[in-house]
Amino acid sequence: MSGTKVGGLKAAATNKKLYGEDFYHRLGAAGGAVSKGGGFAADHDFAVAMALKSVEMRREKKAKQSE
Repeated sequence: MSGTKVGGLKAAATNKKLYGEDFYHRLGAAGGAVSKGGGFAADHDFAVAMALKSVEMRREKKAKQSE
């Protein structure tokens, strides 16, 4: 039943049984600890530039397809 809600609940139950009830808490804490706070949230100007580049690339692709 992979890919279903029931399968996900079974996997979560198995993980908690094998690794403890705080498995997901520890997993999230480990990810947060190594985070450098990067990404689009950290640099608004970079996010805007990438959005504009994305629009430009889509327009170019659409123009090539219509040729």
